[in-house]
Amino acid sequence: MSARNIYLTNKPLSEARELWNAALGRHRFFDYAPTESINVDNSLGRLTAEAVFAGNSSPSYNAAAMDGIAVRFADLASANESNPVILSPEHYQAVNTGNALPPDFDAVVMIEDVNLLSDDRVELISPATPWQHVRTIGEDIVATELILPENHRIRPIDQGAMLATGITEVTVKRSPRILVIPTGTELVQPGQSAEPGQIIEFNSRILAGYLNQWGGEARRSLPVTDEPVLLEEAILAAVKDNDMVVLNAGASAGTKDFTSSVLSKIGEVIVHGIAIKPGKPVILAIVDDVPVIGLPGYPVSALLTMRLFVEEMISGFLGTDMVPREYTAATMSRPVHSSMGVDQMVRVTLGHVGANLMCTPSGKGAGAVMSLVRADGLLTIPAGSEGVGAGEKVQVELLREKSEIEATLVVIGSHDNTIDLLANQLHKHKPRVRISSAHVGSMGGIMAIRRGEAHLAGSHLLDEESGEYNVPFLRRLLPQTPLKLVNLCYREQGFMVPQGNPKKIATFADIAKNQLSFINRQRGAGTRLLTDKILKEQGIDRADINGYAHEEYTHMSIAAAVASGSVDTGMGIRAAALALGLDFVPVAEERYDLIIPEEFYSDFKVLALLDLIRTQSGFHQKILELGGYNLRDCGKILYEQ
Repeated sequence: MSARNIYLTNKPLSEARELWNAALGRHRFFDYAPTESINVDNSLGRLTAEAVFAGNSSPSYNAAAMDGIAVRFADLASANESNPVILSPEHYQAVNTGNALPPDFDAVVMIEDVNLLSDDRVELISPATPWQHVRTIGEDIVATELILPENHRIRPIDQGAMLATGITEVTVKRSPRILVIPTGTELVQPGQSAEPGQIIEFNSRILAGYLNQWGGEARRSLPVTDEPVLLEEAILAAVKDNDMVVLNAGASAGTKDFTSSVLSKIGEVIVHGIAIKPGKPVILAIVDDVPVIGLPGYPVSALLTMRLFVEEMISGFLGTDMVPREYTAATMSRPVHSSMGVDQMVRVTLGHVGANLMCTPSGKGAGAVMSLVRADGLLTIPAGSEGVGAGEKVQVELLREKSEIEATLVVIGSHDNTIDLLANQLHKHKPRVRISSAHVGSMGGIMAIRRGEAHLAGSHLLDEESGEYNVPFLRRLLPQTPLKLVNLCYREQGFMVPQGNPKKIATFADIAKNQLSFINRQRGAGTRLLTDKILKEQGIDRADINGYAHEEYTHMSIAAAVASGSVDTGMGIRAAALALGLDFVPVAEERYDLIIPEEFYSDFKVLALLDLIRTQSGFHQKILELGGYNLRDCGKILYEQ
């Protein structure tokens, strides 16, 4: 067995930054400042490397600014209505806008003010002023005049100004050339079939995209397999032609993580291991005066650590200031715990609920790409803190425009596939409405309504005593909250099983008797309550269900576990089973409702959702196509208090 790499240290973020910036200074990284001459037509968004001066005046000749006739203003000095001036051809000349003013003429009269007496004689009743309706030489730009200063980001209007004065090439700062090298024997390219143990290589696309967005000129290499010799060759080749090299994966302490040892051999490792989460195993090194950044393999860790170090390196290389990051104050909807001694970056969603901007964690896990797709902001919990509590005020770095957050409808509660359909349809709504959903189960949704954290909650809680859905829970848990209960759908719940139902699962008794593996929903989920009700009715002990304590948070997660063969079955909705090609054994029909507090019922975002589910037959058809749904009461108010 190969020896594991061990982190050199886990340095505090501030110390790591100090060491890294000092190393970049020693190797004169920010002093390089290469330039290149490019065509003005291709210069949009680039930074000028030197001042740009006008080559010619614009306009370069005296030009008519109106359609009309060119005249000598002195010839019209006495013109008035009672004493009109009549001009013969030698005293005027017809011109169009942009025409060069004929020699010896010094004014233009608009055609509307000219009375044509004959083919060659005109009458004028008003005097003209010198250079009336004439764009004189250099009126816009005079030759040698400064057009653009150094270090200016070129805009479309700047391109036009340069071209107008005869400038066709401009010297700009060359963007830093960056090569992104993914590493790992397990990587396969998008479009290829990934076998168990293989991973589709998409990280390099994410990383290169952000590097280009920040002003770099990033390229991607093919993956390098887990061979130290091959990795060494790839790095040495990369530093010859690039200003920076970004390595993805191999920075941790696994038996196949060789990046640190290879970089120590061919260069200088400045930092290996930083006290941040996610992103601890980052490597900062220098090889032949070229910075080499080794990022963790998980996509979220890789991107967040790259934001911490590489974005400001690109700005420094170009000699520009980083675009200031925008922050906003928000209120935590639930507690978040953090490890002492580590700066933790938490992905969050945001939404205005009443007077409060609520902040909710959007997901965990350094490999959870969707947690960043859904995230509206980043909450940094500093190393000296154990976390933040529910209701605590926090500062959040925005990852979206404020206008998007203002238009966010916060939905917390039970998961249903129709929520994704709603989100897509409302995103096309004018004005646009964006759904931020958190799948915490029906009970979690009711608690979110009670705490004022959501505009609405999805729920399908079945009361064992009355057999009624949702209403008994609202009366008990939200007695003082004016609200409306609006039906979204009825849906089939049952066992998700592999195609053909090879284990012949029909009841929980089959699962218990044959010791089949089961995956459950979390406490407080409506599916969990239905499961418990059925077990109680059938006299089956929970301990006899292998996997009862194994929990997931969405129907799709249950379906994915069954589809992968990790478990034999789990309870969920038919639509989730059909989505992943599973068979389905129906157990019950349940009612799925939306709990809407009265204070938000007239909110434009809620009204847009209600209009969609009540009037759009096309949307209803999309729901029915998922399978297992009945919309007989869709949009109806079933209860209010």
